[in-house]
Amino acid sequence: MGQRTVLICGAGIAGPTLAYWLARHGFQPTVVERAQALRSSGSPVDVHGAATEVARRMGILPRLHEAATNAPGLAFVTASGRRVGPLRLGRPRGDDVEIPRADLAAILCEAGRDEAEFLFGDSITALRADDDGVDVTFKRAAPRRFDLVVGADGLHSTVRALAFGPENGFVRHLGLYIATLSLGRPAADPGTVLMYNQPGLSLTIHPVCGTAGAGFIFRGPPGLDYRDTRTQQRIVLDAYTAHDWPVPELPDLPEQVLTAKDLYFDSVSQVRLSSWSRGRVTLLGDAASCVSLFGDGSSLAMTGAATLAEAMAATPDDPTTALRGYEARHRKLASSRQRGHNLAAALLVPATRTGLIARNLTAGLLPR
Repeated sequence: MGQRTVLICGAGIAGPTLAYWLARHGFQPTVVERAQALRSSGSPVDVHGAATEVARRMGILPRLHEAATNAPGLAFVTASGRRVGPLRLGRPRGDDVEIPRADLAAILCEAGRDEAEFLFGDSITALRADDDGVDVTFKRAAPRRFDLVVGADGLHSTVRALAFGPENGFVRHLGLYIATLSLGRPAADPGTVLMYNQPGLSLTIHPVCGTAGAGFIFRGPPGLDYRDTRTQQRIVLDAYTAHDWPVPELPDLPEQVLTAKDLYFDSVSQVRLSSWSRGRVTLLGDAASCVSLFGDGSSLAMTGAATLAEAMAATPDDPTTALRGYEARHRKLASSRQRGHNLAAALLVPATRTGLIARNLTAGLLPR
């Protein structure tokens, strides 16, 4: 039998990690990515626990530490400009590291580039699976057949929609939206993440490796349009320009939002499916089990990718058994990470002024 072929949709965190490990196990991976290039935006993310061991085995852990944000302090800033903190929360342990998402994706993609075929600026439009493989139609490339298709294409997964059904059957909106952008200037405090709040709104300034990044998390109803940039800008400005923000890095908030070249916007949602696989099509990362808010998604994506590759290598001629084994091992970990969203929302975006006061009072009592 020839080399087994695997199509991986998505070149974020999970996709390149899976491509690297599949190639090491003797598979022939192809990664297709809708965007013309890797995304340059996004919040800093954590690589911790088992994911650091995955990075070590890939030989990229030193590079992750070189790109680390190195900002362990978090301070809440009141409406009067008074700081509560900084709090030393989530200090990295051992080889754990916080890193800009774009840097993590670039390092993973570089590690996998020599191991896999990458198709940027393309996407899939149809899947037709049978017992022996999957016929795939692309928007631009010629149709091809693969032994397996993996959807590592995020919260709004095309693979999931084609193989499992419409998004509204699996994605649960958590009442929040998130937007991020780079400010193109240094943070006023390079050692502290600063979080400003109004009821139902948070604005975070993160000193990302010398250049400040702004993060917006706010409460809102389901159904806001996440696809159109102009609409995204209007939604953010409608939410934030009604308040004064004592943020030195953002004296020109409307202009910064309207001119940002790397604005990222999406809903804060969870993905839940009774099964991650259907025949020779499976899901990975946020497409299977989006966790949201606490930065665990990248670590889960990396560990899930390694687990999937190991399962496929163990039974290369029996994908059904491989996919069942992957899900049995990884679902427990992913499910446990989905349980903390209410705590995250209460901490980051208190809905009322009373909630804000209570959060700040509690934070003031925590060790620093």
